[in-house]
Amino acid sequence: MAKTSQPLLIKRYASRRLYNTETSDYVTLEDIATFIREGREVQIVDLKSGDDLTRQYLLQIIAEHESRGESVLPVDVLTDLVRSYTSQSMSVVPQFLAQSFEMLQSGQSKMMENMGSMNPMAQMPGFEAMRAQQEAFMKAMTGGMMPKAEAPKESGEDLADIKAELAALQEKLSKLGK
Repeated sequence: MAKTSQPLLIKRYASRRLYNTETSDYVTLEDIATFIREGREVQIVDLKSGDDLTRQYLLQIIAEHESRGESVLPVDVLTDLVRSYTSQSMSVVPQFLAQSFEMLQSGQSKMMENMGSMNPMAQMPGFEAMRAQQEAFMKAMTGGMMPKAEAPKESGEDLADIKAELAALQEKLSKLGK
């Protein structure tokens, strides 16, 4: 599937069927999950009302994977998410999650870069596909909220940035506990 700057538009009909406007055919939730894994941005809209239903369907895809035993989110995290909807911390949680995924992706990207420079596996067929799938996964998990990766910094400066981000996140967490 070709990557474009425009999200793939999926229209939901009154019958709840999902229609891919690029290929002019009906798609399933699993098809949409595949598009996302391939790195494609997806937007799902209700044909009649024009409402954006993307978040609803992404959550449904995650719920289906979780119910099949493909658990990524621990019960404690899910419980805390439910609590965040009824607490004053609600405004901090999305930012915290986005920053946490950004830190995770940054660490994983650095690990993959290091693996590429010193690991013979980097020369194996499929290694680049695995790297692209990892990036697509992180993008899907954050709902596209993650900023693009910046140019690499010197390692001392990078470590200082990570420590500062960690301190800021710890401070936010301590404020949530009060």
